[in-house]
Amino acid sequence: MFAQPLASAGRTAGREDPAFQAFWLLRIGFTVAPILFGIDKFTNLLVDWQTYLAPQLVELTHAPARTLMYLVGAVEILAGLVVLVRPRLGGYLVAAWLAGIIGNLLLLGGHYDVALRDFGLLLGALSLARLAAAFPAQRTDR
Repeated sequence: MFAQPLASAGRTAGREDPAFQAFWLLRIGFTVAPILFGIDKFTNLLVDWQTYLAPQLVELTHAPARTLMYLVGAVEILAGLVVLVRPRLGGYLVAAWLAGIIGNLLLLGGHYDVALRDFGLLLGALSLARLAAAFPAQRTDR
């Protein structure tokens, strides 16, 4: 029913292969975006990230919201770096992280549009992980 990717057929995918191109687009995007957003958790240049933090999480952890956002930023930077070096694992890591962000946004309420957007990103991260499995010669997590 579905055609096998070139890599599955024992051939190396070329730059003109749309699946190979999609793999690299997603790999670059899910490397750069988490790192940039993670850095911004420390600077708040784009937005005041604390406004997106559910108060229940602050109460649960007994940590200041600012500290939690530093932790979030560090995890996002780490996730981006994992995507860079091990895209299959990194895709699943970013997808799990996005699921946590979606849960936080649903707890917070009022940001359902952002939660829906993040669900789309979660699907993209899962797609990256699946494509990384199809291109073993192009990934570093053998």
